[in-house]
Amino acid sequence: MTPRPCHTAETIDRYRADGWWTDDTVDDLFRGTVDRHPDRIAVIDPPNKPDLTGIESRELTWAELDTEVWRFAAVLLRQGLRQGDVVMVQMPNTVEYVTAYLAAWRLGLIVSPVPVQYREHEFAAMATAARARAIITICRAGDRRLADDLVALRGALADVHTVLAFGSEIPAGAVDAIGAVREVASLDEVRDYVATHPADPNDCLTICWTSGTTSTPKGVPRCHYDWLAVSRATTEAATVSGADVMLNPFPMVNMASISGMLLPWLLTGCVLVQHHPFDLPTFLTQIARHGVTYTVAPPALLAMLLQNEALISQADLSSLRLIGSGSAPLQPWMVRGWQDTYGIGIINFFGSNEGLGLNSTPGQIPDPTERACFFPRYGSERYRDCMVGRWTDMKLVDPVSGEEITQPGVVGELRFKSPTVFGGYLDAESVDSPFDEDGYLRSGDLFSIAGENDEFLLYADRSKDLIIRGGMNIAPAELEGLIAEHPSVRETSVVGYPDDVLGERVRAVVVLEDGASLSIEDLTEFLRERKIASYKLPERLDVRDELPRNALGKILKRDLRTDAAGVAG
Repeated sequence: MTPRPCHTAETIDRYRADGWWTDDTVDDLFRGTVDRHPDRIAVIDPPNKPDLTGIESRELTWAELDTEVWRFAAVLLRQGLRQGDVVMVQMPNTVEYVTAYLAAWRLGLIVSPVPVQYREHEFAAMATAARARAIITICRAGDRRLADDLVALRGALADVHTVLAFGSEIPAGAVDAIGAVREVASLDEVRDYVATHPADPNDCLTICWTSGTTSTPKGVPRCHYDWLAVSRATTEAATVSGADVMLNPFPMVNMASISGMLLPWLLTGCVLVQHHPFDLPTFLTQIARHGVTYTVAPPALLAMLLQNEALISQADLSSLRLIGSGSAPLQPWMVRGWQDTYGIGIINFFGSNEGLGLNSTPGQIPDPTERACFFPRYGSERYRDCMVGRWTDMKLVDPVSGEEITQPGVVGELRFKSPTVFGGYLDAESVDSPFDEDGYLRSGDLFSIAGENDEFLLYADRSKDLIIRGGMNIAPAELEGLIAEHPSVRETSVVGYPDDVLGERVRAVVVLEDGASLSIEDLTEFLRERKIASYKLPERLDVRDELPRNALGKILKRDLRTDAAGVAG
């Protein structure tokens, strides 16, 4: 298959002329680091990996990782995969996950990562939309037999011809990835293939998936050009260098981990410590054991740790200098508490798979209270000369009139142009364009201008109905469609409700058919039978006689979020 281009020639010419895009590819960066630091430690497994997966924990130098990447690339090539083919990857964060990414990219394959929490319902929709040719997975992740499930699913996926699985107890119909790597006797074939199939920076590198308000996730193709632009911005924000040790607790499936951890690691040649699924004792142990200097964590976790003096006093956090956080508004007391008590700066990140990237760093906004509330307004006098400010063109637009907002305190949708922005959705002709008539990306997020000199953006609200539970995005429309299939349900609406630990949890509000009854246990069992990810399951059920609506008949979700009456667990 011919590699899928992501951007138009006009866009490429503009950003190359400005110096934001270069000839670099991800594999170029990787090979350059291998050449410079072959004997340095590159990547380290989580210590609980054997219990979770049955595979030993390892740490590899850059040279050892490069050798493994070449060998796994040879395995992929011998499975008939060629430049431009799409490979679905569903694995927890391990050394093997990193190897799978880098080997696929060395061949020019397109990686479409799927969260481990997703089950057959979500996986099949994504693999079909991406026209995937192969699946890379792991035999076991905790109690789940991922490889068994995906081998069974393969018959329903028209284009998938190969399932490669890391681990033991390989199911019939899957390729033993570890065994196949060991059996590679020569790299001549794969080296010749790579030499004769060079990558173009505009080639599609990944297809990640939105978790927006539509019932079907949209594919977000990203290429070397825009991924490397995003990761350079993250690297600058976190001031990551080759001396850093980064701990990655976020699944490598979207912008937060790929441009927030994986690509800055390749850009700088530092150490990447993998962690997943999240386990607090293991997380704190890794910080102390490896001398972690930078990591990321959701706001709810940072608030909980700060309030649990008994727990945090037993942890050695002395190596940490910065923590990135986001996915929900940060609490000012929490940001100030980490800085004043432990000398650790919190970076406030706000981003999207499509390419929005805002960050408030201690260098940009020294005051912790301001940093928790505001983001730099790029283009303002204060942020005109920072890297992201120089390359970002943003505006606020009144969602009703379409007029640009220039006065402070007025809420509008954030729209922007940047070399970090993607070129458009997968199968763009079948979805609404995310760009306005002037080529600005519509973020769907509401902000207002703030600050004494109009130098900040103040987050107002999501214009979408997205629920963010523990950093994982949940599309209410998808759940609403499934719940509506229950024979007892006449109509439904799904909203989030606040939670001190996870940020939000899922609440289903339903109107039942006459004479029908429904419990939360009945509903979750019904949804489990549809093979959806467990984290999406409602944890509260609210049965009502009717749903609140406006004069046009639209359900008032804001009322449902704020009205706690009638909630039953």
